[in-house]
Amino acid sequence: MMLYNDIYEWEGWGGPMRLGSGKCRLRLIDLRKGSGKQLYFKPFLVIVQDVAGSPMSVRSCAGHIATTIVERFGIDPVRMTYVEYTPEKRYGSHNEHIIPGRMETVEFEWREGKAIKPVWRDIRPPLDHVVDDWLSAEKEEVEEAMGEEKVLPEGAV
Repeated sequence: MMLYNDIYEWEGWGGPMRLGSGKCRLRLIDLRKGSGKQLYFKPFLVIVQDVAGSPMSVRSCAGHIATTIVERFGIDPVRMTYVEYTPEKRYGSHNEHIIPGRMETVEFEWREGKAIKPVWRDIRPPLDHVVDDWLSAEKEEVEEAMGEEKVLPEGAV
């Protein structure tokens, strides 16, 4: 069940200067709800994605973002899987060149409620299929809402 699917803004650590503040696309999913009888050791799936106009990237603020998500949504960090998603990008005069999309899990060391020492790893099965299923379902919903003949903007899902 999707708990949050919107632009997520985080406050930085720079006081009035707002250093380290930014925003990202956040999808927070509770895999337990609507999954039948499956059990999940880490039922909370967090998918973050960079958005245009953010002064900070999700990669550069991974620990800070994870910490604020845990605090804001009351999630036990041990029960959360954090995924950074970068959609496929096309470029060239006819969009003939492709930079493949990428999904990475990020593992943190948690000390005193703060996520530190992030470690990025390529996502592996079966988690990659779970994330793909959620992203595909969301893309289908957007396409239905827009009408079948309209094309999604690059990086929309």
